[in-house]
Amino acid sequence: MESSKHYINKGGWLRAAVLGANDGILSTASIAIGVAAASDSRYPIILATFAGLIAGGFSMAAGEYVSVSSQHDIEIADLEREKSTLEAIPDIELEELTGIYQRRGLDRDLARKVALQLTEHNVLEAHARDELGIHENNRPKPLQAALASGTSFITGGLLPFLVSFCAPINNMVIFQYLFSIVFLALSGAIAAKAGGSNIPRGIIRICFWGTIAMGITAFIGYLFGVKTA
Repeated sequence: MESSKHYINKGGWLRAAVLGANDGILSTASIAIGVAAASDSRYPIILATFAGLIAGGFSMAAGEYVSVSSQHDIEIADLEREKSTLEAIPDIELEELTGIYQRRGLDRDLARKVALQLTEHNVLEAHARDELGIHENNRPKPLQAALASGTSFITGGLLPFLVSFCAPINNMVIFQYLFSIVFLALSGAIAAKAGGSNIPRGIIRICFWGTIAMGITAFIGYLFGVKTA
């Protein structure tokens, strides 16, 4: 019998990769659309898109690293406090663990036995998992998240960057929008498939907000546009 699939252990890197790819596509395309709406020259579009691609990739990686590192530091601090508490008042902590298992549906005697056995096996692990909600599968990994986020941003952003080279300059805004919506739809579908969630819902969500973002940048570009002679 085939075991059921679980997706929770993909949460950290999948979230960073999906966010990075979608942001790479959307941010780079929005820059290209905004500049294209303001200028009828290809060079400013390529330059601005390239600058946004590089800056965005490093920014995403750095931001993700700092964010996940902060979460990691909080968990380490919580574990240190829990370790000190376990050493100072082990009986009260044992009773607290027993209460947790009772609230999950075990009777008092069985909950006590489970708490005792897990305490003897690894007391800190038992309290980290069941009291603090810290589990090995969802422990924050800053470097992994940063690499996933930065790499995926650049990968996603390369797509509209290449469009800025190939698309007709007179219809750059339209081509950037159409290709970006296709890219976002593919990204949303891949993310939903990898995470085991609803694929159509993921596609609609990212395409809807992507359209709004690109529409706003196009409007700003047209509003402040400067056309060359």
